[in-house]
Amino acid sequence: MFTVTLLASPARADLQRTTVESLRDAWGGGDARWLAEGIAAEFAVPSIPANRWEVWEGLQGLGTDLVVQPTEGRRRALLLADMDSTMIGQECIDELADLAGVGPRVAAITARAMNGELDFEGALKERVGLLAGLPEGVIAQVLADRITYTPGGRELVATMRANGGFAALVSGGFTAFTAAVAAHLGFDENRANTLLVEDGLLTGRVAEPILGREAKMQALTEISARLGIGHDRVIAVGDGANDLGMLGMAGAGVALHAKPAVAAQCDIRINHGDLTALLYLQGYSAEEFVA
Repeated sequence: MFTVTLLASPARADLQRTTVESLRDAWGGGDARWLAEGIAAEFAVPSIPANRWEVWEGLQGLGTDLVVQPTEGRRRALLLADMDSTMIGQECIDELADLAGVGPRVAAITARAMNGELDFEGALKERVGLLAGLPEGVIAQVLADRITYTPGGRELVATMRANGGFAALVSGGFTAFTAAVAAHLGFDENRANTLLVEDGLLTGRVAEPILGREAKMQALTEISARLGIGHDRVIAVGDGANDLGMLGMAGAGVALHAKPAVAAQCDIRINHGDLTALLYLQGYSAEEFVA
């Protein structure tokens, strides 16, 4: 059995009953269950419809996301989340670079690296090198003035933890940011790269080994083994090419507002919803969310 979930942006809440019921009828699905009025609904089907991606494409034009996944086991025990442009709205290194006067140059490299056009490790070293001499205190300034949180993040983490889940923030960014973001959102654990500092200034180097695609996959393996669960019990979320490994390993790999080249390789693509979409995909209704 498979579950079909339709999702709209919570800010618009414009998912129409006629849209849900028309698709349910066309696919011979079961009774529709509304998880949040105007935002999320689901119904069961016996198999994956052959025209799933054609329908997905049409619904994108309506501002609606469509996900089809096996019904069994969709409540996950481990959340593994990317940070930059996933749990927060920014790329932290781009914000540091802007204050260092090299913003456009670094942002261009970041965009290419996240789209899989550049080697992640080499691109990270190049960008960090451009930050040499920046005062360490700028990190606190960026956290205070420039970082915004993706809607639904605290509800996602709190609800999964309240239901026995574990939450880990795994970033190709920097521990100076993940520690603060993880604490704010309630994550159990965080992993990232370490910016090296001497005499209160960034050295332009990052501690090795660098945490990139392979390290995110290693985190999934290590944490799930520690918890005694299989990879099928993991839901992972990210937006960049360095997330593809963990997204592919997880039972549910969610490409959230992802780069096109990344989304194309994932079966679960959320382009309109926020982080609460990951709860709706697991069958949680809005009434079950933990604030």
